[in-house]
Amino acid sequence: MKKVFDALLVNNEFKAEAFIKEMDGKKPLFVCTIATTETAKIPEISAAGKHPEFTDYTPPADAELLLLGKCKCINGVPVTPDGIPTPALITMSALRLADIPVLVASGGLKVKPQIPFLDLGGKPGRDIQSGNAVDNVEEVIERATLAGEQLAKTADYLVIGESIPGGTTTALGVLSAMGVNAEGKVSSSMPDNPHGLKNETARAGLAASGASFGSLAKNPVKAISCVGDPMMPAFAGLVVGAAAQVPVLMAGGTQMTAVLAVVNALNPDVLCNVAIGTTRWVANDLSSDIKGIVAQISDVPVLAADLDFAQSRFSGLQAYEKGIVKEGVGAGGVAIAAMAKLGGAVTKDMLLREIERNYALLMGTK
Repeated sequence: MKKVFDALLVNNEFKAEAFIKEMDGKKPLFVCTIATTETAKIPEISAAGKHPEFTDYTPPADAELLLLGKCKCINGVPVTPDGIPTPALITMSALRLADIPVLVASGGLKVKPQIPFLDLGGKPGRDIQSGNAVDNVEEVIERATLAGEQLAKTADYLVIGESIPGGTTTALGVLSAMGVNAEGKVSSSMPDNPHGLKNETARAGLAASGASFGSLAKNPVKAISCVGDPMMPAFAGLVVGAAAQVPVLMAGGTQMTAVLAVVNALNPDVLCNVAIGTTRWVANDLSSDIKGIVAQISDVPVLAADLDFAQSRFSGLQAYEKGIVKEGVGAGGVAIAAMAKLGGAVTKDMLLREIERNYALLMGTK
């Protein structure tokens, strides 16, 4: 796999190389879209929080960490049930190394972060098994599109990421509703990807909503309303608004493919200005298939930050090499943006040192 800086060209190599070269030396803005869904509280579906109930606090805590370097709405930092820290730690470290500005946008939250944020008027999501998961999707897309248009005027390009526990399950729901075969292909924050549980949950949601595989291919608003989550309309609107004017790097794992399907249905013309930025852990994950999903939607370039924690002095970071967490809070895309902003002066080794420094401070280890 070819590399530019410390980023791997995962899909559509020619366009991926052109995209990252366009980022070289330019100034990005990172927008982190946060939201919550009751889907995350289904036992065994997400590792984003010590207990399922805790997932309401993960996105606001992630957002606080990015801006403050610590969390206010919780003690400590969001961790998996095994004590592995949030990928926001990677994002925060990359943002600081390259001095990249951040804006947090809410798609719909139960717990508000104690920082300034852009409220796009959404509400927390319900369990997709109800078949009625998200309210006022169209209005949120409209507001987010307006926001995206304005934010595009403030930077050379946008990096847009997300924090929403349970998001790969809702992604599967929307992809299925829109006729994209993603069963067994979405990733997981856990090493043992619970595909059976995700498939069951998404199918139950489709059945409850009266939809079926592919029946909402031309209706992304209804697909999100029935089986999506509140991050999606906020994220998709931001992409549609911004990518009409500047390049947009969608920072995340397989959840980005659901947003890609939505954007493709809303305004496919902007996709010539869009790429996905993820991590090596997602790109090489044998339990998911980001390329296989993207190929069914639109052949956008996919880049992956070649992060490697195998030699880290902390077991909590080494765990990433075992397939725990993998991605989130824009970690891969922001790491790539940090490398590109300084023309490759920020390397993966430099990133690891900064991540370890911040890990030691936050986790209280030496």
